[in-house]
Amino acid sequence: MSSATDGEADFRARIQQHWEASECGDVDAEHAIYAGDAILDYPQSGECFRGRSSIQAQRGGHPAERHFTVRRILGAGEVWVSECVITYDGVPTYSLSVMEITDGLVTHETQYFADPFLAPPGRAALAEPIPAGEQ
Repeated sequence: MSSATDGEADFRARIQQHWEASECGDVDAEHAIYAGDAILDYPQSGECFRGRSSIQAQRGGHPAERHFTVRRILGAGEVWVSECVITYDGVPTYSLSVMEITDGLVTHETQYFADPFLAPPGRAALAEPIPAGEQ
């Protein structure tokens, strides 16, 4: 295994640990992945949070009961993507997190959120359902 591959496996594990810490409410472990001057963007709300402390503070004040399920983590080198389902007070929201990495830390993350919707009946003959455990 090459050192680049070893480094990618290590960073993939760090991202997984980030989401696990998010799930269990360990705010210090959750935010250890970010550089001190990291930026977090939420395009849907038009918000930009600058600095690890601001990122951590805005998440710490969230009033909903949240749960995080990672569907998959993809990436290499400087760009990593996490596809997650974040459940707020029992209601699922699909999330895509794009993390840009410098010197082993997230320097810029953009998170996109989408609510589930019913498939139109006209597509039923063309599609098959995603298995329940993969949704």
